[in-house]
Amino acid sequence: MNDFSVDMNEYLPLRDVVFNTLRKAILKGELKPGERLMEIALAERLGVSRTPVREAMRKLELEGLVVMIPRRGAQVANITEKDLNDVLEVRIALENLSIENACMRMTEEQLEELWNAAKNFEATMAEGNLVKLAEADVAFHEVIYKSSDNRRLNQVLNNLREQIYRYRVEYLKDEETRNLLVKEHKEIYEAIKNRDVKSAQEISYQHIENQREAIIRSIREETQNRQIRK
Repeated sequence: MNDFSVDMNEYLPLRDVVFNTLRKAILKGELKPGERLMEIALAERLGVSRTPVREAMRKLELEGLVVMIPRRGAQVANITEKDLNDVLEVRIALENLSIENACMRMTEEQLEELWNAAKNFEATMAEGNLVKLAEADVAFHEVIYKSSDNRRLNQVLNNLREQIYRYRVEYLKDEETRNLLVKEHKEIYEAIKNRDVKSAQEISYQHIENQREAIIRSIREETQNRQIRK
């Protein structure tokens, strides 16, 4: 069992606490695609009964993060190349809108926040903590989303991003990829600072395309490994 624990919140029902804990573990890659989810083991690990675990599994299944396999039970859902391409096709279109809004609306204070987020990502690289590095990358894009001043757009983009979050750690394992992200973050910052919508959108598109290619490699490796194990 991977090292994650329940994060109790006195204001939430236990089933929601368990759901949030398992969801976070899946999205962060602490529970791997294809990994079996045993109710008893999870209940013992989280210090709860099986009932909230079972209820959480149902909600995770509805979100597409868990699948139920006949005679095997629940397991973390795998993401296919089609899933990934569908998500990123929508994300690219919405990122373009978000960047266009950011170029028009980002304040000097938010520009400074964006620059600090870019520098924080670079500094976090030295720590060697890939989960923390993925969170630093998310924080950079969050500044752009928030500055677009469209709450609905932010919600949809965050949801799309979360659907592939669990592959980001794999994506960040490559040193060349990490160095490229540092460069792209700075280029996006400069383009938004100069209110250059076209350049910012082009850099963002390549940023996402590089991610897509790296994640597809990871998906194909996982598929091959599953076939070998069979």
